[in-house]
Amino acid sequence: MSIKKRYIALIAAVGVGIGWLTLGGSAAVMHYTSDTEFCVSCHSMETPYKEYQGSVHFSNAKGIRAECSDCHIPQEPMDYLVTKIRASKDIYHEFVTGKIDTEEKYEAHRTEMAETVWAQFRENDSATCRSCHDFGAMEEYEQSRDAAKMHAYGKANDQTCIDCHKGVAHFAPEAELDSKAFETLMSFTTKTAADAKVVYPVTAISMGDFGTLNPTTKLEVVKAEGDNRTVKLNAFQMKGAEQVLYMGEGQRAIVATLSEQGQQALEAGEFKADVYGNEWRSVSLTASIDSPVVDTLAPVWSYAEELDNVYCATCHAKIPSNHFTVNAWGPVAKSMGDRTDITVENLEILTKFFQHHAKDVVGH
Repeated sequence: MSIKKRYIALIAAVGVGIGWLTLGGSAAVMHYTSDTEFCVSCHSMETPYKEYQGSVHFSNAKGIRAECSDCHIPQEPMDYLVTKIRASKDIYHEFVTGKIDTEEKYEAHRTEMAETVWAQFRENDSATCRSCHDFGAMEEYEQSRDAAKMHAYGKANDQTCIDCHKGVAHFAPEAELDSKAFETLMSFTTKTAADAKVVYPVTAISMGDFGTLNPTTKLEVVKAEGDNRTVKLNAFQMKGAEQVLYMGEGQRAIVATLSEQGQQALEAGEFKADVYGNEWRSVSLTASIDSPVVDTLAPVWSYAEELDNVYCATCHAKIPSNHFTVNAWGPVAKSMGDRTDITVENLEILTKFFQHHAKDVVGH
């Protein structure tokens, strides 16, 4: 071999060595900085790490653990590289700005950080989720009926995992509705026409000795003197549950709760059995109220949509009201409400919004 060829071979060997060291070193650094131990070594990560330890992705019956990188670092080369570059800001804030170095600061930025991550998941179609979970591999018979139904809805509407599973490993930002929203709603009661023929309670209100009316219940005005109104309620009663009145026959949306006196004051038809064997009858009740009411449900529904945005859409994609029936919405709304700090009064308004726009109502 000539000297010239030896130099070329040496230069090539050195180049290969440098290449291996550079690429191999970069790969090693990338791998090391993706390790869970490295991720939680920063003081700022103590809070999310504790949340993760309490999640099903950390400990479960199957004994399968998803590490930080499994959820936060896509494996597609470009997505992987972009994610690692983005992560450099975390190091900057950890050691330079101290942006979230206290629990108070972390909570102050929780919403901002969560929305950033959610946006990334939507951008890559929840790629990291789908590396383990796939619609095609799901055995729907092993899922709860509601879970199977929501997965079918997600597939049909091109939703991605993060749309419904925002709080799966870390606490979602605490939902909070500005009190001014309710004050705005109540202000509409002052605009109710004195001669309004139909009115609706905004909150639960008393019928004196007859019982209580629920929000959004339709009331026909018989006589009015200021806030004092004599109203007539038309509803349905089910045999065996005479103390409550419902929105429609077979529709278990409660519009009023009656006292013994209220039950005695009812004008009622005959009970008739439905296809399920439950007996229903139409009833009417004339009672007096003196609480503020509105003469249109438009502001109530606007307020309910704000509740939906804050307490529902914070954790998952908005579910159209016509996705469930009147009867299904009751337990669905309650089970979801129990996972938030929504007040009983607001949950009732939100539930009535869903029930009044349910699929077996809007079609009629």
